[in-house]
Amino acid sequence: MSNAPGSTPPAPSRPQMPADYGVPATTDGLLPWSYVVERLTAARNYWIGTARPDGRPHAVPTWGVWVNDTLYFGGSPETRWARNLAANPRVSVHLESADEVVILEGSVTKLTEANADPALLTRLDDAYEAKYNMRHGTPFWRLRPSLVLAWQDFFKTATRWTFDGA
Repeated sequence: MSNAPGSTPPAPSRPQMPADYGVPATTDGLLPWSYVVERLTAARNYWIGTARPDGRPHAVPTWGVWVNDTLYFGGSPETRWARNLAANPRVSVHLESADEVVILEGSVTKLTEANADPALLTRLDDAYEAKYNMRHGTPFWRLRPSLVLAWQDFFKTATRWTFDGA
């Protein structure tokens, strides 16, 4: 069975953190996948972390939509973060709340009219319009996370999901 986003998520586990952080050793208190889905669906802004060509970090908020356990976001190819992703597709994404944390890690794929299913592009534009009252258009960046971390009560509910095939 594949644990690719869009299918049944893998079983939650605890992230590896220093023992003195207080992360429980048991699975009591692990968050359900629905916690992640609800927050990513409702979020207005997503903080995108990329690396510049010289390795320096770059972070910026952007708009996006969460569809089928995949984050889609976009912006001008001339932005610093889009140029960073064109050179290095590895990214981390964090929501704005420090109280209800959701972090995504993985690599993105750039979707354009030439390489994406037109029905998917329409669905993404429909989701964008419902959320932001505007259609986005291409390009979109697609993040199927390879790792998701989340917690609500500082480290007591720290939960990790690791996906294959992302």
